[in-house]
Amino acid sequence: MQLAEVLGQVVSTVKEPGLEGLTLLLVRDTEEPSGPGYVAVDVVGAGVGEIVLVATGGAARVAAGAAIPTDRAVVAIADTVIRSGAVTYSKS
Repeated sequence: MQLAEVLGQVVSTVKEPGLEGLTLLLVRDTEEPSGPGYVAVDVVGAGVGEIVLVATGGAARVAAGAAIPTDRAVVAIADTVIRSGAVTYSKS
């Protein structure tokens, strides 16, 4: 799993039936703030600017529902991130 920031939403009117009703988010790893973004299925209702936990591979499919075709899923919204004893992120 990795921490990522939600950059926006991806809207698609035509998609795999298993993805119907699910929100697609554009996110970017917090470790690479200038890196490329990627799409993840949102299963927790995250919003733009929030720091989230992204599961990948089989864990993402389980979180989204085993029949969902996805490699990445947003599975948690971070309230606080503590690194080396210091708070590096706190949800306002």
